[in-house]
Amino acid sequence: MTISKHRLPPTAGRVVINTRPRTRQKLHNDTICRIKSCQGTTKPLLAEEIERLDYEWDTERVVETIAASLLLAASMTGFGRGKLCHYILTGAIGFGLLQQALRGWNPALPLIRALGVRSPEEIYQHKTTLKRLRGDFCPDSDDAELLLTQAEK
Repeated sequence: MTISKHRLPPTAGRVVINTRPRTRQKLHNDTICRIKSCQGTTKPLLAEEIERLDYEWDTERVVETIAASLLLAASMTGFGRGKLCHYILTGAIGFGLLQQALRGWNPALPLIRALGVRSPEEIYQHKTTLKRLRGDFCPDSDDAELLLTQAEK
């Protein structure tokens, strides 16, 4: 699906774009501290940290979990009652999910980011840096297959 680049932010980075500069800087500084604490460690310790990052919840997962939980609660409390407030709540949740998908923003995002939850791209960048420290990437390679294999590690 292609949409004009002037109407929607790029997929990668859309959450970061919608994060307050102070929060963004704090998350960046925290990542730098975590990377510095891994410098000079062994390959097995770097591998453990990379594996931990594989399980770190990102903003997308947190938003989806919150939305699904609220939808489930609204459905359960509204079942058989047919009250307008339950329809409004489910509509608001749907609107929030749509905003997250299109713009990388939803009403809960400022709180989620302030709590230290990173975007998928930020976690990926952290993992890539640790992989470089571990020596996963061969310098100066023109082999596309080798480069892709290294990126997939």
